[in-house]
Amino acid sequence: MKITRLSTVAALGAVAALTLAGCASNENPGGGDPSAPAGGGDSNLSGTINGTGASSQAAAQDAWVSAFQTAHGDVTVNYEPTGSGTGRENFLSGASNFVGSDRAFNDDEVAAGGFGACATDEIVEIPVYISPVAIAFNLEGIETLNLDAATIAGIFAGEITTWNDDAIASQNEGVELPDLAISPVHRADASGTTETFTSYLEAVAPEVWTYEASDEWPIQGGEAAQQTSGVASTISGGNGTIGYLDASQIPSGAGQVHIEVDGEYVAYSSDAASALVENSPLVEGRGDADLVFDVDPAAATGGAYPIALVSYLIGCVEYEDPNVAQIVKEYFSYIASAEGQDAAAANAGNAPISDGLRSQVMAAIDLIVTD
Repeated sequence: MKITRLSTVAALGAVAALTLAGCASNENPGGGDPSAPAGGGDSNLSGTINGTGASSQAAAQDAWVSAFQTAHGDVTVNYEPTGSGTGRENFLSGASNFVGSDRAFNDDEVAAGGFGACATDEIVEIPVYISPVAIAFNLEGIETLNLDAATIAGIFAGEITTWNDDAIASQNEGVELPDLAISPVHRADASGTTETFTSYLEAVAPEVWTYEASDEWPIQGGEAAQQTSGVASTISGGNGTIGYLDASQIPSGAGQVHIEVDGEYVAYSSDAASALVENSPLVEGRGDADLVFDVDPAAATGGAYPIALVSYLIGCVEYEDPNVAQIVKEYFSYIASAEGQDAAAANAGNAPISDGLRSQVMAAIDLIVTD
């Protein structure tokens, strides 16, 4: 039994073996009955499913794949963290059986259909990975900074260009800020993390951030980096750098921004991010299996962290191959379970979904046709 990932997007059938930690096959990471296999479900499953998508989910997918394949020794789950945009393209082309994505398909994309992975145009979209999008920086001797929305927007729009600017200094009394150029870092690839961040800027600082929310960075200039790992590397390798990335992947030693909400500077945390999502409504007009939340950063209240990534698993309500459907259904069910959410949180630091949300998610998964 091996954990595998796809070596390239173009060669989804090529498998690169990952090595399990020696104790993994003997552990029960989700707790509960120690005699039951981690991952639960039908242990008679066999076959392979291929997935690509969000790099933000990489650490969580490692935990999910490990436990699921421990429980199902004849199943191979391939997940390649290509980025959300590429993952959705692969799903549309039929190259992936499922996808992880930091944004759901939008209304126009759902209306257009043509999901090559599916036998019909009905899709399953479930939020299973909720994580704060942190703002991290690299300034020697400074571990935290307080910033409001207008200042953050000004930095990334290129209007605030030095670290000792009054807009920053006025919120950080007693902090010795250097007369040093600010080097904003953004994602070079299409990314749901970018869309989450630009949605925040558009919602809370429209007088400064005059661009529409997008999964592609709208401004020329600054430093561009590929995927989450590239942003983390660029921040840690620079001096005066600042960037946005999934909070679970902040580079060691980087400083962290506390964001102003209702007069309080809020640090990122799983609980604070969950508070934002829990209070958001579902997008209307979607199918019963299509659970997409309309997260509004401007509606955040005190104590809620206003930049939360809601990352989705996307699959088909109906597949051409019922065996693929069964494996996807079991895998999605494990991921959404309390056991699966706890395993991901331990490995990735994300916010486990609530019991109420889990009920909705499990009802959506149950609509996957396996006959």
